[in-house]
Amino acid sequence: MRIIRLIGALAVITAGCAVGPDFKRPPPPGAEGYTPQPLEKTSSANIGGGQAQQFQLGGDIPAQWWTLFHSEPLNRLVERALAANPNLEAARAALRQAQETVYVTRGALFPSVNANGSVVRQKTNGAQFGNPNATGSEFTLYNASVSVSYGIDLFGLARRTLESAEAQAEFQRFQYEAAYLSLTANVITAAIQEASLRAQIAATNEIIKLESDQLDVIQRQFDLGATARTNVLAQLAVLSQARATLPLLEKQLALTRNQLTALAGQLPNEEIGERFELTALELPQELPVSLPSRMVEQRPDIRAAEAQLHQASAQIGVATANMLPVVTLNGSLGSVATAAGDLFSAGSGVWSLGADLAQPIFHGVSLTHQRRAAIAAFDEAAAAYRSTVLLAFQNVADVLRSLQYDADAVQAQSSAAQAATDSLDIARAQYEQGAINYLSLLTAQQQYQQARLNLVTALAGRYADTAALFQALGGGWWNDRDGAAGDRAMDSSAGDGR
Repeated sequence: MRIIRLIGALAVITAGCAVGPDFKRPPPPGAEGYTPQPLEKTSSANIGGGQAQQFQLGGDIPAQWWTLFHSEPLNRLVERALAANPNLEAARAALRQAQETVYVTRGALFPSVNANGSVVRQKTNGAQFGNPNATGSEFTLYNASVSVSYGIDLFGLARRTLESAEAQAEFQRFQYEAAYLSLTANVITAAIQEASLRAQIAATNEIIKLESDQLDVIQRQFDLGATARTNVLAQLAVLSQARATLPLLEKQLALTRNQLTALAGQLPNEEIGERFELTALELPQELPVSLPSRMVEQRPDIRAAEAQLHQASAQIGVATANMLPVVTLNGSLGSVATAAGDLFSAGSGVWSLGADLAQPIFHGVSLTHQRRAAIAAFDEAAAAYRSTVLLAFQNVADVLRSLQYDADAVQAQSSAAQAATDSLDIARAQYEQGAINYLSLLTAQQQYQQARLNLVTALAGRYADTAALFQALGGGWWNDRDGAAGDRAMDSSAGDGR
């Protein structure tokens, strides 16, 4: 007990000493926004999906942000993917492994206590003791003891190692959050892509019908001798070109369906039952935009880079402590007897107490260079952190700008599609009456086809970039999806004084 009390006292005395730098979280950027001029709202168009979107600077993102598209099939598919996707499961397992490693590393802060016992039957003779004439004897030796070993963490080697392991666990924590965010965003983006392809296929089928009807009209005119054979062939070529675009669109749709099936953790022959149409998705009109100072706390990649910076800082302390003395206390207390019944009897007790000191003297200057390497690794991690922050701000700025121009594109394409529709209606009527030649009709048809497809693409781009904004801002994990995981992460932020 005296040994244990001594070890405890030494642990308390040395608890505050740890060589190497104490990590300080990088301050948030001083930027007040993501663009030179504040963006308030987008333009609008009088069609479905053309509503104006309002940017709410300082708004908060809900944890289940995908529900803002108000699609039950989409909600079901995301939940299924979160439950069955193997990449997310792997990230979760890596996090558990890192957390268990923290517990393993923490054990170095405490004494090691072992119970030992042995039974030895042995024979001696006098020659062993310098008297060959002495009669040997046989006896059984019983030994029972408790040994205690404690490495005094004089310079914080164990504590810096633990700090490094905790930073690695924090890194894996945000790697998991990044995998979660990436999975949900990929599901949403693929669903929007499917909806876009279905709309393009529907528009192409409508164009094929219009072109086929027009071919019938031109064929009748040719039969009556009212038009040239070249016009029939030209219209047939236009119809064939429209039909030729369908296989490519259907191929892209099939590949997108396969992607969604894989994201949901299913094999391709187990195709998902959900189908997605642009008309069934609602465009979120109120878009929360986190403040820049909050965004650096919320982006999983930034927090992961910060954890790597913390780990590199702790490794400088580890490398420094490896250059300094290591003191280990060893003690044992037990009993030795020649009969089992005499163990722990008076006079059978034995004990020992010792200390080991190891001071590195010459290791081929490797320890010095290990410390310099750790400092260089910290500088590398600091640069990587700054690069991650810059890229994150660029991502948000890119998406905000994209949403602004997406809305302008939808507005312009909507007007173009309406104008092309009106123009085609007039051109068809005029052609049937002989007021214009076939070339004018062909031009109107091509403009209509392109305008219809461009409008679908513009609408889909607006939905996809809306999802990209939620992803760029971190995805709302801090609002607690299913428990206290997000709260713990944000509590740690508050505890560090951010």
